[in-house]
Amino acid sequence: MTNLLLKNVRPMGQPATDLAVVNGRFAETAPPNAEPVDCGGRILIPGLVEAHTHLDKSLLGLPWYRNEVGPRLIDKITNEREVKVSLGLDPRIQSERQSIQSIGYGTTHIRSHVDIDTHHGLAGVEGVLATREKLAGYVDIEIVAFPQSGMIIRPGTVEKMDEALSLGADIVGGLDPCGIDRDPRAHLDAIFGLAEKHGKPIDIHLHERDALGGFSTEEIIARTVALGMQGKVTISHAFCLGATDRAYVGDLQAQLAEARIHIITTAPSSAPVPAVMELRALGILTGAGSDGFRDTWGPYGNGDMLERAMYVGQRNNLRRDDEVEMALDICTFGGAAIMELADYGLAPGCKADAVLVEGETLTEAVVTRAPRKLVLKGGKLTARDGVCVLTAP
Repeated sequence: MTNLLLKNVRPMGQPATDLAVVNGRFAETAPPNAEPVDCGGRILIPGLVEAHTHLDKSLLGLPWYRNEVGPRLIDKITNEREVKVSLGLDPRIQSERQSIQSIGYGTTHIRSHVDIDTHHGLAGVEGVLATREKLAGYVDIEIVAFPQSGMIIRPGTVEKMDEALSLGADIVGGLDPCGIDRDPRAHLDAIFGLAEKHGKPIDIHLHERDALGGFSTEEIIARTVALGMQGKVTISHAFCLGATDRAYVGDLQAQLAEARIHIITTAPSSAPVPAVMELRALGILTGAGSDGFRDTWGPYGNGDMLERAMYVGQRNNLRRDDEVEMALDICTFGGAAIMELADYGLAPGCKADAVLVEGETLTEAVVTRAPRKLVLKGGKLTARDGVCVLTAP
């Protein structure tokens, strides 16, 4: 493994210094044979963390898909399940394409929700598992077994989820216990039961808004506490925390904090979003992700987590430099904490997963989002000038 000496680099925007990378980790000093790398006074940040995406169903590299899908969530879910067949979508190829694009933007860790249903079975999980193995050493991929089409309304899905977890999925996913499955007790009993059986954490998509979402949130909290799963449960989206009744939301957030339930936001423009400053003030771990992009749900997005930090800032009216820095922290240290990444950061002993970004300050790096000059994974060069060293299929 090549040892490096990153010269004239500014860790987290601090004054310029030299940083050593020895055997894939940051170190106090570099050996004499370390390869010098002139960083030109640029800022070094830890690898960006994509904490919520869908690698198995991106349409990157395919002919343009004309979207004429209805407005309801169930319309998008049903259409996607069918279109995967007509488009001949290969989860292995599509997940590799998206992962390589994300590496170019400086992402070193990805949590991907992967569809499990009775129509496509385990094809998505098998495809993303193959990508995870192929790209090991370039990006780390966590797989959430995700019942996108529902569980209780589609008998046999729970058994498929069980198989996926035995096959290698890392996390139990869930989806709108009331809005999709229309049976919150059965849905939550199933996913918490799978988590208990396999010893896995949970990450639940919760699009339900206002009081309905609040009800599901309280049910999630109750099961988390009853099963002693504090610190092992995440709610993604959590649109109900963006409700206008802030007193009601405040009570929910206090319960989430006490149960140590995490929140991941995608900062969408079309839905209410959790107030990240309130969450952070309560000590609730908060991460962010791109969600699905360039897929059958919508044409937008590119997987750039610096851009996602900007969206988090815009949706939360974060204007001060320290506030924008907090948005970046959500897209780095926040996601890393939720994913329980060991030795994450720039301190000596941390894994040398890092990104060299342009700008006088961290805030300027977020708002300009210039091509990443250099990306390292375990001290190995994985991207230069915004382009991954690997070629997408």
